[in-house]
Order: sequence, then C-alpha cells, then structure tokens
Amino acid sequence: MSSYLAPVTISVLTKRADFLAANRGLRVARPGFVLLTRPNQGRGKRFGITVTKKVGNAVVRNRIKRRFRELLRDALPQQGLPDHDHVLIGRAGGIERDFHLMRDELTQALERAAAGKGDRPRSPRARSGKAQR
Repeated sequence: MSSYLAPVTISVLTKRADFLAANRGLRVARPGFVLLTRPNQGRGKRFGITVTKKVGNAVVRNRIKRRFRELLRDALPQQGLPDHDHVLIGRAGGIERDFHLMRDELTQALERAAAGKGDRPRSPRARSGKAQR
C-alpha cells in the first residue's frame, strides 16, 4: 500500500476585491515585504503579489514578483495557512535582499500569522496633499 499524498492546490488571486479583503486581515511586516493573511471561507490556499511603482521601474518590479512567486511556491504547500489568502506586498529593499534571508523571513512571517501575532494595525492615513482644516 503506497502512501500517496495528493498535491496541495494553490491558486492565484486575480480580483481586486480579494486583495482589498486581504488588506483587512492580519499584517506581518518584514524588511523586504509585508505579508497579509486573511481567512477565505474554504477556498483553499491562495496567494497574490503586489509591488507598487514607488519600489522601482517595471524591470525591478517584475524581478521582485518573480522572486516572490518562487518563495511562495516553495513555502505555501507546507507552511501556508489552510483556507487563507496570502498577499505579499513588495518593499523597496526586496530586490537587494539575499534570497535565502527572504525565505527565512517568509517562514517567520507565516509562523507569526499562524499564531495570530500580527503587527499593530496601521493608523488611518492623513489626507495627503491637502491642507488640514
């Protein structure tokens, strides 16, 4: 009798609403990225990646996204939270960081998220560009 394990299916977030919902979930910040996790009502392990233009030009953003995809492909099957959405937000230092260091940071971030130990909630943003009245 063989002990065959079915492969874990991990899907990709494509809808903006899913990213916005994840932003209301648990947040764990690391130097190269921010991890957002949120339960998704039994839809399995899903992930999304976002990198803003503040981080760099298209070449830099795409390199960061490729690195993140590889990190998530490696970590989520074993360490990802079941029935949760996982979103990685790229930070400016993400392109220079050592890949193995980022892998360790993702492992720590997933462990903190599994334990429910997120960072403090962010304060509401001040209105930018407008005079405060």
